[in-house]
Amino acid sequence: MGQQSDKADPAEVAREGFEALMKGESGVIAGWRNKMQVALSRVMPSPALAEQHRRIAEPGSAHAPS
Repeated sequence: MGQQSDKADPAEVAREGFEALMKGESGVIAGWRNKMQVALSRVMPSPALAEQHRRIAEPGSAHAPS
């Protein structure tokens, strides 16, 4: 999958995941960008979601602006 230069901080993701694990929670979403994508995916039409995923997963997309 394509990499993004503005990914969530790995230490913050690990901390949030560990805290959720210790509380017995599942399905934790770390990082504001991921939370926004999940929220939008609940209201966007399937074709728009498919196009968004295609752009993110496209080979070489790690170096292209989003």
